[in-house]
Amino acid sequence: MKQYTREQVLERLNAKLATGHIIVSAGAGTGISAKFEEEGGADFIMVFNSGRYRMHGLGSLSGWMAYGDANAITLDMGERQILPIVKEAPVICSVNGTDPTRVMTVFLRQIRDAGFSGVNNFPTIGMIDGNFRAALEDTGMGYDKEVAVTALAHDMGLFTTAYAFNGEEARQMAQAGCDCLLAHVGLTAGGAIGASETMGHDEAADRTREMAQAAKAVNPDILVLCHGGPISSPTDVEEIVKRVPVHGFVGASSMERLPVEVGIRGKTAEFVAIKLDQS
Repeated sequence: MKQYTREQVLERLNAKLATGHIIVSAGAGTGISAKFEEEGGADFIMVFNSGRYRMHGLGSLSGWMAYGDANAITLDMGERQILPIVKEAPVICSVNGTDPTRVMTVFLRQIRDAGFSGVNNFPTIGMIDGNFRAALEDTGMGYDKEVAVTALAHDMGLFTTAYAFNGEEARQMAQAGCDCLLAHVGLTAGGAIGASETMGHDEAADRTREMAQAAKAVNPDILVLCHGGPISSPTDVEEIVKRVPVHGFVGASSMERLPVEVGIRGKTAEFVAIKLDQS
């Protein structure tokens, strides 16, 4: 395991961009996912509590529900399953910034002491809308708490990534010092437990562009990665990168769940197809 300062992570990422290739971030819900994502060339590894549910065969949205302590799950996954496996890539810890039971200054120190190089806002209130979102905002568990945690992590020298879902959230995160904006356009489509309905590439590109422009208006040097919705394959990413001035892609379901679904199903079917010699 190697731990990096904010400046060192940015140096690595900008060096990658200088080669003419996109930045690729990979979500890991297991050690074996992290191992082979790194070997595949991922520029940094992200640990989400949803990864544990996802790789148990459950929908990623389980990470937003009250099925466990999101911060405790993510820290445990990182300390025991991901950080001991990853050799060179920076590892990012997702933080549930709205958690009212945590003193965030103390928790961010725990994350740094564990060996993480940065943080991300997940599970995020940005995914929620309607009356429930309004109630969360009214009762002190709003997106502003995630922005505040991002600013605090930035001040502590951690590399900061942040999910945003619209231009205003992107602007707020850029003002907080976010180094890498993750432009989220919805639950990833495809596979057995992914979204069955999602927007097309045109809308995904438009929404990604809105967020990228809002963030860059505050900080022209901010990195922007696309994520989610219909952007679930290398071809999809190529399509968005052609249309929108972003620096790369962050994948979670698309990086570990979808390949596992196809690989395990197909390989098992090959074994099942073997016939006995009846001669």
